Amino acid sequence: METGKDEVAVEIQDASTTTSSPAFEVELPTLTGPILPTSTSLRYRNVSGLPSTEPKSRILEPVPPKSPLNGAPPAVTTPTPVAPVTGNQAGDDDEEEDDADVYKAQTSEIESKKNRRKKRVVWFTIECIFFVLLMALLICSLLVNYLKSVRIWSIYLWRWCVLALVIFCGHIFTEFLINAIVILITRVFLLKRKVAYFLFAMKDSIQVDIWLSLILVAWALIINSEGRRSVESARIHSYIERVIVSTLVGAVIWTVKTFLVKLEGTRFHVRTYFDRIQESIFHQYILQALSGILNENETGHISFRRVGKGSKEQLINVNKLCKIKRENISSWTMGGLIQLIRNSGLPTHSVTDDIDEEENNSSIKDIESEAEAISSANRIFSKLAKPGSKYIEVDDLLAYMKREEVIKAIPLFEGAAETRMIKRSSFRKFVLKAYRERKFLAYSLNDSKTAIEELNKLSSAVVLVVIIIVWLLIMQITTNTALLFIFSQFLLVSFIFGNSLKTVFESLIFVFIVHPFDVGDRCEIDGVQMTVDEMNIMTTIFLKSDNQKVYYPNSQLAMKPIGNFNRSPEMMRDSVEFAIDFSTPLSSIAALKEQIKKYVESKPKHWSPSHSVQINEIVNMDKMILGLHLTHTINFQNSERGSRKSDLILELKRILEDLQIKYRLLHQEVHVKYIDEPRS
Repeated sequence: METGKDEVAVEIQDASTTTSSPAFEVELPTLTGPILPTSTSLRYRNVSGLPSTEPKSRILEPVPPKSPLNGAPPAVTTPTPVAPVTGNQAGDDDEEEDDADVYKAQTSEIESKKNRRKKRVVWFTIECIFFVLLMALLICSLLVNYLKSVRIWSIYLWRWCVLALVIFCGHIFTEFLINAIVILITRVFLLKRKVAYFLFAMKDSIQVDIWLSLILVAWALIINSEGRRSVESARIHSYIERVIVSTLVGAVIWTVKTFLVKLEGTRFHVRTYFDRIQESIFHQYILQALSGILNENETGHISFRRVGKGSKEQLINVNKLCKIKRENISSWTMGGLIQLIRNSGLPTHSVTDDIDEEENNSSIKDIESEAEAISSANRIFSKLAKPGSKYIEVDDLLAYMKREEVIKAIPLFEGAAETRMIKRSSFRKFVLKAYRERKFLAYSLNDSKTAIEELNKLSSAVVLVVIIIVWLLIMQITTNTALLFIFSQFLLVSFIFGNSLKTVFESLIFVFIVHPFDVGDRCEIDGVQMTVDEMNIMTTIFLKSDNQKVYYPNSQLAMKPIGNFNRSPEMMRDSVEFAIDFSTPLSSIAALKEQIKKYVESKPKHWSPSHSVQINEIVNMDKMILGLHLTHTINFQNSERGSRKSDLILELKRILEDLQIKYRLLHQEVHVKYIDEPRS
């Protein structure tokens, strides 16, 4: 869903004119000086062709625009001109400057990619030039008699040439080496997907480690192997060697940090989102298969078209994915699935009312709202069902899916497992559920990506401090007194920021280990039901029933009991209490129980067969309080509980009226006495 700012159209008109302004009317005074309106009537409206204002919540659906055919007023087709308040035209110049900034912002991503590509080409060219020059100098220093005896700081010239080659051209060698290792792992080793994911993720860090290791080896074997040197030269050589070693140790520590963050991120995604991703992709496969947009040559596969990648598509083997267990999923496959979910939606045919469906079979777009999901569900249902039929039968599904896939898909439609037929309402609920789950899953993955990036930043800051201390120790710059001073400063900082560090640590534990909810989950905190709108490292944003946003610090949420309806079992109890007259016969009560039993058993997708009608108490010998206790077949994540309970109460009212079970107050004696007032 693309959103943007609304443009406000304002008109200013003299009160003496006969025509009326629909947007803004102001009475102009005759006084000189700045014009100030005495009474205003503002009305904001959207200019035609511009998207609506960006919603302040990600999980709320935008209100669909009303069509002029349904009686709503037509949209404004042309913007209303804005009259200038003063004679200064500086505002127009500012608008032109803002438009230029917007255009730059839209093209900045493309320009940044081009700049990165140009920088890589420039650096590669420079390294190739250095390689050619240094190789020529190395060959000359080995073959030319004059250059053979040239020494720099008591070291032969060819040794310096080898060291310079490693320093300036080692980047090219390490890059080719890493690519060769990747090819070897992906084609030979059995654990290729588990290893290749981390190898690609830490490619730069590993490349720097190998490069620094080559420099250290070259220094130790070529430069330090020279036996004759002065005391000053030995001191300088030892200092340079410590610099190389300390830098290499710091690079290795950084690589270990990167590996641990990637490992924790992968485990977190697999533990939290793999089952949801598996279910969402299977729902997408069903929707694409029934829409008729699957590739006929690839049975059991669905294609993902990533945003910004043109016509490039990626295939997912759904049959194999559904058989994989969480423990056996590789990091490579999990990373690919996460990227696909983030950058793709639920595709369907784009068919308008004015264009034939046959002409638009090649037009495929993603479902972007619940209104589009309902429209797609109705269109697909009309396509699958036989003419004049109100159901989709199993034979209708076999024309688009295999029998094994149909057997797995039937239980996903409400009521289809018993009747083997799919109603229009059930099919619509399935498409809506698939759309909502995909939307909430994409938001959750984006929030988790942001949280992992924040975790990486925090760990990088800590590791950077450790690297500095290790570097100082290896360089022998610090003494015991200096180390004592440094640790005393750390102790002082811990006293100042100790509470903040504790809050950050508790928030990290809450987000990555406890993780009691995801985006879109309905939760109950302190007796208030709210829906998760956004989840960050430090705070979580909730939406109340009146769409009020509530910001909770995660450190406080970690100390509170949290109820999650979405993760609760799909068997939650409910009850209805009602009163009947004390004089109601026992036969009527037995008939009432029998009628309630028939209704509950007729709704197997709404209520569990196990229920009870109990007499709770007798009040004042005039009424009995009865309680009907039932068990839902769903949890209370969605709003279906209210509609189901409302239907139950209406059915209970009908049963009570049919059985003539009522409640009457006890007869009260009323004494009426007439008092004749004396006449005045």
